[in-house]
Amino acid sequence: MIMLVSKNIKFREIKDERGSLVSLEENSNIPFNIQRVYYLYNLTDNKPRGFHAHKNLKQILICVKGSCKVLLDDGNKKEKYLLNEPNKGLFVDKMIWREMHDFSEDAVLMVLASELYDENDYIRNYDEFLREANEFTS
Repeated sequence: MIMLVSKNIKFREIKDERGSLVSLEENSNIPFNIQRVYYLYNLTDNKPRGFHAHKNLKQILICVKGSCKVLLDDGNKKEKYLLNEPNKGLFVDKMIWREMHDFSEDAVLMVLASELYDENDYIRNYDEFLREANEFTS
């Protein structure tokens, strides 16, 4: 059985009268080499995203503006997270099913990824994910 490998990460914030700054550094406060960065915006709360897992890819999800909810599932256990602070991220390991929903109107969700885009790394069918998750833990 695989264990749900995810964790909230609080990033160091540098604040002064001008505002706040957060620095993201690979293999430091980001636990992998960053190969790709992308972000989602103009989202609506009734149009969920995700609904897939990755065979090898690891990610950090950061809601840099607004908020959203994330459901993570390792095939045995499901956990829900609220992302609503730009200095906090959610680490999502490989072989974890993810669903993002309940986006605020102003939500901007940034994703740091350990690999370049590769369609072959995606598992988009939940039943297939459950089979592969079971094999992954055997």
